[in-house]
Amino acid sequence: MNWVLFATMMVLAVFGVVAVYSASYFKTDDYWHKQSVWVGIGAVVFVVTSLVDYRWIKWVALPLYLVSIVLVILTYTGLGEEHGGAKCWLRLPGIGTFQPSQLCLIAGIVIIAFFLSTFRKLHPFQKLALVGLMVGGPMALILKQPDFGMTLVWVPAIMAMLFVGGIPKRYMISVVLVGLCLVPLAINFGLKPYQRDRIVSFMDPTINPQGTSWAINQSLIAIGSGGFSGKGFKAPNSMVELGFLPGTTVHTDYIFSAIGEQWGFVGGVVLLGLFSVLLICCLFTAYYAADEFGLLISIGFTAQIFFHIYQNVGMTIALMPITGLPLPLISYGGTFVLMNMFALGLVNSVWVHRRMLPN
Repeated sequence: MNWVLFATMMVLAVFGVVAVYSASYFKTDDYWHKQSVWVGIGAVVFVVTSLVDYRWIKWVALPLYLVSIVLVILTYTGLGEEHGGAKCWLRLPGIGTFQPSQLCLIAGIVIIAFFLSTFRKLHPFQKLALVGLMVGGPMALILKQPDFGMTLVWVPAIMAMLFVGGIPKRYMISVVLVGLCLVPLAINFGLKPYQRDRIVSFMDPTINPQGTSWAINQSLIAIGSGGFSGKGFKAPNSMVELGFLPGTTVHTDYIFSAIGEQWGFVGGVVLLGLFSVLLICCLFTAYYAADEFGLLISIGFTAQIFFHIYQNVGMTIALMPITGLPLPLISYGGTFVLMNMFALGLVNSVWVHRRMLPN
C-alpha cells in the first residue's frame, strides 16, 4: 500500500468534513454528518479497490462505460433532478440521488486507457478519431444538461492520457488549435444565458455587481478578510454566516472561500500543500507502473483531480470563470467523494501491483 497516498487522502477527507461543518453548522441540514458517512464508505471502497488487481477492470471497462452513458441519458427523463440550473442529478428508488456524470468520467478514463494500451500500433490519426468518438458522446450529453464544469474536466484528463500514450506533438497541437476554434461556438450555442453571463463576469467583475458578479466579488472579499491566519474556526459574523456567499453552494462550490476566511492564507497554503503531496504520489505511481494501462489510468485520474483543484480554487479567487466544480475530498457531495476515492483506489492498486508482470 502507498501509505502516504492513503494518509494524505484521509487527512484531506477529514478536513473536508470539518470544513463542511464550519460552513454549514448554523443551518438546519446536517451536511457534515452525511459527509462523514460518505467518507467512511469511501475509505472502505478505496481499500477494497486497492487490493484488487487493477488489470481486472479491463473486463468491466466497456460495460461500465455503457452503463454510465445510459445513466446520464436517464437524467433527461422523469428520474432526473435539477439543481443550480442543471439537470445533472438522478434519483433512483431505494438508492437516492447521485450524479452519473461523475461515474461517466471515471469510466471514460478507464476505457480510453484500455483502448490506448491495447491498440498501440494504430495510426495516431486513427487513435485520435476513435478517442474523439468515445468521449464526444458523453461530453455532449453532459454539456446539454448543462454541466459545463464537468464537460471541461474531460479535456485535461484525455489530453494528458493522449500525450503519455504516445500521440505525436504535432497531432496534439492540432487538437488544441481546433479546440480553441470551437470555444466561441461552444460558448454561444452550447451554454445557457446564465452560464455565458458567468464568463462575462469573469472577464469584468464590475459588470452587474448585484447580479452575476455578486458571488465572485463576495468570494474575494471573504478570502481577503481572512488575512494571514484567518478569523478562526466558526468565527462569528463571518461572510459565510451572514449569508454573503451563496448559502446553497458555500459548502460545495465555494468551500475554499469559507476555508480562506476562517483559516486564512496559512490554511489555504496547507490545503494546497496536501493536494500537492497527493498529486505527487499519483505521479510516482504512474512512473513505477508495471504496464501502460496502469500508467494511463494513473495519469488520467491525476489530471482529473488536478483540474478539479485548479478550477475550484481558481474560480474563488477570480483566476477562472465560475463553473460549479467542487473541490476533491473537501466539498460536500456523496457521489463526488465516492468517485474520487474509487479513482484513488485504482491508482493505489497500480502501486500495489507495480512489481507484477502484466498479463
